[in-house]
Amino acid sequence: MATTTLTTGLKTRRLEVRASERQAEIIAQAADATERTMTDFILGSAVREAERVLADRTWFAGSVEAYERFLDLLDEPLTETTKLERLWARPTPFGQPLNQTNP
Repeated sequence: MATTTLTTGLKTRRLEVRASERQAEIIAQAADATERTMTDFILGSAVREAERVLADRTWFAGSVEAYERFLDLLDEPLTETTKLERLWARPTPFGQPLNQTNP
């Protein structure tokens, strides 16, 4: 049996869309074919597309100050943790040891 994409959280918002007869029929057929309700099918499809669109964003706007702060954060050394030490100690899958001193 197919599962829904969104199963977390209480659904409290109502979204309404208008569709042509053809669009409604094809969506209903696809929902039936995947053993999902039209609501689950539409929400799952819409969320996957929204996530894809947002993940593909390569242009972000912000102030010069925010960009400078971002660069400063990237330049800050990592806080040493046990998990980080274990990660650095693991063998690399690329066959070369990771040189932490010279980037």
